[in-house]
Amino acid sequence: MSDTARLILDGQEYEYPVLTGSENEKAIDISKLRGTTGYITMDPGFKNTGSTQSGITYLDGENGILRYRGYSIEELAEKASFMEVAYLLIYGDLPDRERLDWFEGSVKMHTLVHENMKRFFDAFPLGAHPMGMLSAMSSTLSTFYPDSQDPNRSMEDIELPIHRLIAKLPTLAAQCYKHNMGHPMVYPANDLSYTENFLYMMFGLPTTDFEIDPVIDSAINKLLILHADHEQNCSTSTVRIVGSSQANLYSSIASGISALWGPLHGGANQAVIEMLEAIRAEGSPLQSWIDRAKDKTDSFRLMGFGHRVYKNFDPRARIIKKAADEVLGQLGIDDPVESARAELKAALLAIEEKANVPRRVAVATDRTITDARAFSQRNPAAAATLVVAGAVAIGIGVWGLVRLYTR
Repeated sequence: MSDTARLILDGQEYEYPVLTGSENEKAIDISKLRGTTGYITMDPGFKNTGSTQSGITYLDGENGILRYRGYSIEELAEKASFMEVAYLLIYGDLPDRERLDWFEGSVKMHTLVHENMKRFFDAFPLGAHPMGMLSAMSSTLSTFYPDSQDPNRSMEDIELPIHRLIAKLPTLAAQCYKHNMGHPMVYPANDLSYTENFLYMMFGLPTTDFEIDPVIDSAINKLLILHADHEQNCSTSTVRIVGSSQANLYSSIASGISALWGPLHGGANQAVIEMLEAIRAEGSPLQSWIDRAKDKTDSFRLMGFGHRVYKNFDPRARIIKKAADEVLGQLGIDDPVESARAELKAALLAIEEKANVPRRVAVATDRTITDARAFSQRNPAAAATLVVAGAVAIGIGVWGLVRLYTR
């Protein structure tokens, strides 16, 4: 294949470089298009546009492949800890024992947040959405670390806020939950692992000992790994755009959390649970809901049918479904939301079979829906949304920064 692409406009021919990625994917470099032709491209949604070169994540939606730094998501979810994956994405390789100890030790040094930040929570109403609180608190961190606002600092000084954000986002996410529950905030316990500490801060109480269930801890670890990065998605792109103005890192991450909040991005987990609860509560036949989704004059839409980039299956779906089943089994929960999910999936499978089309839509329900359902009965006040949204926000915090400063 030629290493250039030829474009003919108004009878004149122009050549542009063809770039080859690490997985042999191809791209045309049109960075000089406007300068040489006076034309620009129109690409709504940026479906055909790569904004940077990166060796972090490879995603092949047609074949259901997701890799971090060359490692399959299945292998990492099965064998690695979230902290190992965090190191992998930031520094390019899986750490040995010495480097992992250094990385974990550095992060644990920064798990506490300033005591004055508690006063901000007093101003939030009870029931405030956790993503709104988390975005606000993330941006507020910049006021406690004014040095982060210096765009000309060294790479070592850039690395420190990355570690701080990895450390503090679980603390802040847990504090958001405790605020809405009216419970006292629980301080980090640095003798615990990253995920154990998150669960302890979320569900521990000062009046009783908290025992961490290894099944739930494993599920949280997998959720964090599976949501750690997903190429140039909405929230990652938002962080990069805000960061390009040399805004401080904490505010850049806050913008990514806000982007993540939307129901067409990370907020899909909340939208799915609310949809299933509405279907179950109303008791109408499932076909009536499907008919509403088909009706272009009705604003209702069925949520939770996988990520649009995966044309056959989302590789994360099987991993999350297995973990969610293990959690529900361990807790002994008969989840009515899961029953609604199973019935909806069965109805859609029947439609696909009747239409003689591949089982893509219905199978895709497993990932987004099971993201949240494992925790929907464990805690009131939409704790499921907070656990998953908080976990994803931690990932956004890490990888938004990575994309600003690494390739």
